[in-house]
Amino acid sequence: MRETILSALKDAQSALTALISDESALASTENAAALLVKTFEGGGRVYACGNGGSMSDAMHFAEELTGRFRHNRKGLPAQAISDVGHLTCVANDFGYEQVFSRYLDAHGRAGDCLLAISTSGKSTNVVNAAVAAKELGMSVIALTGQEMSQLGVLADICIATPAGDFADRVQELHIKVIHILLELIERRFFPENYVVTATPVSS
Repeated sequence: MRETILSALKDAQSALTALISDESALASTENAAALLVKTFEGGGRVYACGNGGSMSDAMHFAEELTGRFRHNRKGLPAQAISDVGHLTCVANDFGYEQVFSRYLDAHGRAGDCLLAISTSGKSTNVVNAAVAAKELGMSVIALTGQEMSQLGVLADICIATPAGDFADRVQELHIKVIHILLELIERRFFPENYVVTATPVSS
């Protein structure tokens, strides 16, 4: 067991080191944060979607914006496309491939932004959501494990985390990127939450 534990931690460490060295991913993360800030400044909303673990990441991203990340502050308008009634209705009536795009058809507006999460970059329902978002005049940020994927090509900004072939490693970097995006957004709108109080020097 110990060998497996250490191997998993070392794999995760290697993936994080690769991300730190990936100038393209770092620049895309910075640009994505700027786009999200611009969306909120313009009165837009941010939506997020994904399947399985990526759905959990989409929900985590949205609730940290509407709730809180580091400290108390005003909520920001964000929504994960995760309503069970909607998902099951659309899956039954139109097909699972339309569950996210149909939601955007109903709620998305020009000036909004979609965070589309897919480790492979080819999940049909996520790709369809990106297409629908673009047609509505929304911006699209893709969070994937494959830069030149179908989703990545559609997006205005693609953050592709270099973590290898397995979804779990990709998702581990995705949550790190999501937390960084949240911090950058908070630092822009709520700088008081990041004021460092100097520790008095004892005489």
